[in-house]
Amino acid sequence: MKAKTFDAQFDEGVDITTSLDLSKAKRVLLQQKRVNVDFPAWMIDALDREAGKLGVTRQSIIKVWLAERLEGSVSKNSSNSMP
Repeated sequence: MKAKTFDAQFDEGVDITTSLDLSKAKRVLLQQKRVNVDFPAWMIDALDREAGKLGVTRQSIIKVWLAERLEGSVSKNSSNSMP
């Protein structure tokens, strides 16, 4: 299929996913990368308590909290750069 036809079908609301090879699709900036972090025992205990209250794993709560903090930091920095 030519790009012009593909674009036209997309613009018309046609389901174009059948025209895509999703076997090689990648989620940009969402690739997993393993890291090791050492925490003091009291922090692990506190993380486990909070994770238990929410019914999630320790890893999940760490990811969520870090994402929230980083998103807040990014939005704060971008608003500070505005005149």
